[in-house]
Amino acid sequence: MGVRILVDGDACPVKDEIYKVAFRREVPVTIVSNSHFRVPPHPLIERVVVGAGFDEADDWIAERASADAVVITADILLADRCIKAGAAVIAPNGKPFTANSIGAAVATRAIMADLRAGGDVIGGPPPFAKTDRSRFLSALDEVLAKLARRPA
Repeated sequence: MGVRILVDGDACPVKDEIYKVAFRREVPVTIVSNSHFRVPPHPLIERVVVGAGFDEADDWIAERASADAVVITADILLADRCIKAGAAVIAPNGKPFTANSIGAAVATRAIMADLRAGGDVIGGPPPFAKTDRSRFLSALDEVLAKLARRPA
């Protein structure tokens, strides 16, 4: 099938950066969401709108994740599923999810959910910054270069 980018699109803050890298490297992008929003009219860009059901976008992406896919998501559980399918996974802040780091991320997520359920007031992630955008561009370019060098 070839290298492709799958994007968990509803809350993705780096769609423009994804398009920029994808156009330069000529890699197809599929933006998956529960709602309609504008995507560039370009042959490399496909928009898939799934139903509004819980995890429908995640399920669609996870079912298509493979060693030829780069998945862009901030969703730790989706990242875990995609890593298990062999995909490279990058968060919108440019930090990669890896087989070595995903276990700790899943555990931290569970602890934070338990704290919130118990009524504890805890802060969320830090605000998205220019450095995150820059780190993301570098990370996406790096993983696509690595996949392009891989023997067919």
